Amino acid sequence: MQRRWWILVAVSLATFMTYLDNNVTNVALPTIQRDLHLSIAGLEWVVSSYILVFASLLLFGGRMADLFGRRRLFLTGLSIFTLASLAAGLSGSGTELIAARVVQGLGAALLVPTTLAIIMATFSNPKERTSAIGTWTAIGAMGLAFGPLIGGYISQHFHWGWIFFINVPVGVLTAAIGIATIGESRDNSATRRLDVPGLMSSAVALFALTYGLIEGHDKGWTSSLILVTFAVAAVAGAAFLLIESRTENPMVATRLFRSRVFGGGSAVIMLWAFGILGIYFFTSIYLQTILGFSPTKAGLAFVPMAICVAASASLAPRVAPLIGTHRTVGLGMAVMAVGLYLVARLGGGATFAGLMPGFLIFGSGAGLMNVPVTSAVLHSMPPEQSAIASALLNASRELAGLLGITVIGAILSSRESTALHHGASAATAFLDGYHDGMLVTVALLAAGAVIGYVALRRLAQEHAQPAVEATAAAEPASAGQEVAEPDHVHAGR
Repeated sequence: MQRRWWILVAVSLATFMTYLDNNVTNVALPTIQRDLHLSIAGLEWVVSSYILVFASLLLFGGRMADLFGRRRLFLTGLSIFTLASLAAGLSGSGTELIAARVVQGLGAALLVPTTLAIIMATFSNPKERTSAIGTWTAIGAMGLAFGPLIGGYISQHFHWGWIFFINVPVGVLTAAIGIATIGESRDNSATRRLDVPGLMSSAVALFALTYGLIEGHDKGWTSSLILVTFAVAAVAGAAFLLIESRTENPMVATRLFRSRVFGGGSAVIMLWAFGILGIYFFTSIYLQTILGFSPTKAGLAFVPMAICVAASASLAPRVAPLIGTHRTVGLGMAVMAVGLYLVARLGGGATFAGLMPGFLIFGSGAGLMNVPVTSAVLHSMPPEQSAIASALLNASRELAGLLGITVIGAILSSRESTALHHGASAATAFLDGYHDGMLVTVALLAAGAVIGYVALRRLAQEHAQPAVEATAAAEPASAGQEVAEPDHVHAGR
């Protein structure tokens, strides 16, 4: 196997590990609560502490990687994450576990932005790069899908600590491959001076926004604490944009926020994450509380969907050049909407087999659109800032996931309360709320299909003429590469 494909193995394993950890804990929470005698608030912070630190420091990790080396930050973040996973599994109290989860979040914030950046620096051929992003996407989807299955199986048959211990051998193997294969790359166009005001304002904005989304449901959306938190997020966000527009070496060029490809593509990615959240988080509750699935069976139900994500992600690099990135993304989002609608309309008597058509359709759309939209957004960023671009993508996904919990949860709770007030049973009331929440998500996915088609259509227009010229001049061996985005990335090796 060529060296660059071993590099892809390393970054994909790292992605799998962090995506797996993002949701493997949820199914095991009842067992953790009983063993460590945690309150509900303490239990929530087992999950929230990781998300809060991870989302808050993603931009910091991305900028550090661009300035000081993506290989260095990859190995540093991986080491921190692996050691913190070991500490989490060995925790004997809620305080120890939450502290370990905080450190895990720090490690993930340093690690995750480097994965796509290393892919961009390693694969100079546009077709190979797109295929590599497809593999990265597919492996991440596997982590999301196998998380509930692994968490459920371990919580039923082993000590809950093993949901964290499984990261240790994966982390060691990934580090060994990374040390042997990954070359160093960084942003050589900028000084090594950190944009401290930009880093601080972005971290405060992300921290406040993430905290508000996590705690708003429990503390009340109109409570003074939550309102102040969102106000702080707004002020810090505005300060970040102002600082970045005036600093000599900004973390993120503000002109990007005026780019249709960057803005529209980022919006589509957020709506994609919103949909993924809906079908994983709330459908997992539906499977266990309404259909009576065990945690293991509920996790197993998501595996075929993940396989479809992986399969369609591998096909996306071939489909996008044929029909255009904008059509591929629009089609993928529309297919997701159809799949989620089929799942949402199921009632309390659904079977495992009855779930599969909607799950498989949803997974096929999710994999089809993710690769081309990720490539489009990354190519809209300056090539020397590939790690900060990756950080922006992942921050968008994390915040969209939390926003999805907030919005769908609010709809579900409101509809459920109304149904209970009118005398419905608990199961019927939940189904009413779940149905309405999923339909809102279906509508947002459909809107994402339109946004993706319109925003990314400019890519087809921009590359149409170069493609015609390249077709006339290209050799047969290079046919099919003319519509790909131009390669601006320098490996720096």
